[in-house]
Amino acid sequence: MQSKYILILAILCTCCYSTRAQNEFDGIMMSKQQFCTGFMYGNSSWTNYWEGTLERNNLNLGRVRTQSIMYGANYGITDRLNVLVGLPYVITKASAGQLAGMQGIQDGSLTVKYMPLEITKGKSTYAIYAVGTASTPLSNYVKDYLPLSIGLGSTNLSIRAMFDYQYKRWFATLSSTFIRRSNITLDRNAYFTTQMHYTNEVAMPNAWQHQIRAGYRSSNLIAELMATRFTTVGGFDITRNNMPFPSNRMNSTAIETHIKYYLPGNWSSISLDVNASTVVAGRNVGKSTMWGLGIFYLFDFSNTSQKSTSPTSPQP
Repeated sequence: MQSKYILILAILCTCCYSTRAQNEFDGIMMSKQQFCTGFMYGNSSWTNYWEGTLERNNLNLGRVRTQSIMYGANYGITDRLNVLVGLPYVITKASAGQLAGMQGIQDGSLTVKYMPLEITKGKSTYAIYAVGTASTPLSNYVKDYLPLSIGLGSTNLSIRAMFDYQYKRWFATLSSTFIRRSNITLDRNAYFTTQMHYTNEVAMPNAWQHQIRAGYRSSNLIAELMATRFTTVGGFDITRNNMPFPSNRMNSTAIETHIKYYLPGNWSSISLDVNASTVVAGRNVGKSTMWGLGIFYLFDFSNTSQKSTSPTSPQP
């Protein structure tokens, strides 16, 4: 279900930077001429889901599980401008019934993250960020096969505004994202939503995502808690005892925790990620729980003079 995939991508696109974790949703930046790359594994599953506003299960599905392996990379063009890419491989499976799972490369993403303003006063730092992301399917997977499709097949453009406040090592970040989604085409010439459509083209509802995150940042450890609200602008409910459809209304509220740790000493260019999340409320989505593990390595391509004043390893 779409909100589940959005949440998985948000988590799996995590990539590190010189002294802290960095991704498109947090209020920190990678330093100039530094490149971080690595992999993240995610495992999400659910037995209950919301059919409209009704929470229920389905014995013909049992437990629906989605596993993801995400390759992520991040490069600091400047201290205020970063470019991120993500490439996920997704595997789905149901524990009961006759529906076969799917697997394949899902949607590639390219993100540009810019920090136009940063102000430090005493022990407090305020920053504003603008983030743009484009994603599109990289394989011809079946879209009309929910909840076991690996994606929805739309090309998405998103614009995000973020505000970050940090006092000493404690921080809070607020963000709001608008997601513009393209129409998709199905492998059939007609379909029914709330009325009959004699076409293979489906108009996908756009979406909003709002997030608040807060926690602790130090030179070698980040621990944070997040709440994410995802809502589509339009769509319709799953009809009773029917399969989900790509243009369903899909709303969800999720709680997530995330920890990133940098290894000490000569291993300080390596960082480890652990995260977990659960969907606590929704509409036409699975009541999923997820956990993930990742490992990333930092390369520093800055020149010698920069290195003498800007160490690449985390500093206490």
